[in-house]
Amino acid sequence: MASHGLKLGDTTVNEQSAAMETDTSPIQNLEHNFVDTPSRPVQKIIEDIVTSKTDKSSHIDSTQNIMSSTTASFDTSSTKQNVTPPPSTSTLEQPISKPTPIQKTSTPKKPVTKAPEQKLRPSARERKVPANMVSRLSSYGGLAVGLLAGTIGEVGKRKLGLSKPDDSNTTGIFINEANAERVVNTLCRARGAALKLGQMISVQDSAVVPPEIQKIFDRVRQGADIMPTAQMMKAVTKSFGQDWQDLVDLEEKPFASASIGQVHRGVMKDNRKVAMKVQFPGVAQCIDSDIRSLMGVLNMFNIIPKGVYIDSVIEVARTELKWEVDYLREARCARRFRELVRNEPQFLVPAVIDELSTGEVITTEYMEGIPLDQCEDLSQEIRDKIGSDILKLCLKELYVYRFMQTDPNWSNFMYQPDTGKIVLLDFGATREFDKKFVDGYIKIIRSAADQDLKGILKHSLDVGFLTGHESKSMEEAHVNAVRILGEALSSYEPFDFGAQNMTKRITEIIPVMADQRLCPPPTETYSLHRKMSGAFLLCVKLGSKVQCKDLFEEIWTNYQFGDLETEV
Repeated sequence: MASHGLKLGDTTVNEQSAAMETDTSPIQNLEHNFVDTPSRPVQKIIEDIVTSKTDKSSHIDSTQNIMSSTTASFDTSSTKQNVTPPPSTSTLEQPISKPTPIQKTSTPKKPVTKAPEQKLRPSARERKVPANMVSRLSSYGGLAVGLLAGTIGEVGKRKLGLSKPDDSNTTGIFINEANAERVVNTLCRARGAALKLGQMISVQDSAVVPPEIQKIFDRVRQGADIMPTAQMMKAVTKSFGQDWQDLVDLEEKPFASASIGQVHRGVMKDNRKVAMKVQFPGVAQCIDSDIRSLMGVLNMFNIIPKGVYIDSVIEVARTELKWEVDYLREARCARRFRELVRNEPQFLVPAVIDELSTGEVITTEYMEGIPLDQCEDLSQEIRDKIGSDILKLCLKELYVYRFMQTDPNWSNFMYQPDTGKIVLLDFGATREFDKKFVDGYIKIIRSAADQDLKGILKHSLDVGFLTGHESKSMEEAHVNAVRILGEALSSYEPFDFGAQNMTKRITEIIPVMADQRLCPPPTETYSLHRKMSGAFLLCVKLGSKVQCKDLFEEIWTNYQFGDLETEV
């Protein structure tokens, strides 16, 4: 979550959040004792150890760099090389130097005519889900102790010459091989809210999230454990009763597993192929506890990004995760989305099987396809079309439907080589957007597309990205970040995502915003920017070339403002 225009505090979680219960039951006392920030942070303890045992070259790096603060008002993805900025008339309007295009070597793409069968990744292990608060707290408490031991152990190894610093590691001795394994093992076993946050981090660009952190959470994203068959059967029986096998023949082993549930193939008695997602026991009841536990670990090691409003992040994360564990809500969102794209021939949304769906189990038609992040070997023409279709969908979700599936996990989008269509899955993170917010937001994007710096500033103030009391340098940083993002919408030529370096250019601006931002961004932008960033980064991964200006101009031409917003 820390990569979506957020402003987190420096080192501590506000334990007075509205979600913190005041009950003093034994379980809550155990949890409170674990997540409270110690009076002497672990980072300081480790620094003292390093100072006493090693020379300066071995000092622990600042762990505030572990998860780079990405407080750009809009998440990053791409840039256009041949856009000429408007004439500069003030400090605010000084143009950013044009980047040098990245040279890419084209390689022949393999023809793909049929999607491979979906199957579980080999790294997934069968382990029982800890289904109550005590067992889950024990998992996170053990992680904290293990990370401390692993960090101190790494200090000792370096002192004895048994381990050498990796110059490519930007996060210091805290993220070593042993600690990385501890994080992966704990999150994959516990699953739930903390694993979901890890998956969100894994889809961010390496210029935003240090590669060591990204690698850890990418392993988490790919390697979520699965429930033992007996635990899965018990969960399904709880939803449908003892006779549920009269309705569907279900494969015992899942073909996919994620943070909140795992997915099984099945065949109904009328021969319809279905995909049944079964929620992990206990994850819905332990969302608040999981979030506090994870934040407790991050706090202990002082690795919460500087410049992020942590209370806002936690509140948004809590709300969205509670949406996602409500499978009846997801079923409603899926049906609505299927209707919205009914006249969009390039998209498919599986139908919900109502008789096999409850609050903890959701069943849909089974559809095959290639996850979009695995489409790199397809032809340039197909990759261009995928990129164009996904960006067009994002624009329509926000500006036409005002109803967006906000989870950018690439496994939620699949390409069908035989039909050329994109399958859209998993609508648990779908949300509505208020018309007033969208009216203001599209004005910012219009100004960005026109490279109108004064317009960007004015409408950013109106929407609430800025208070009006920011320093001149903060205003300039915000406006320049938005302007860079608008370059893709400014050019009449197809924008080459494979040759962009927008992320790098905006990253250079981030420190100013991390230090000088006076307010968190509007809550709507947390999920919105996560989705838009994911879509842009997908285009980067595929090397898509997209006529972004045409996509936006079509939306703008047909956009209808609300009654109170009739003029730009």
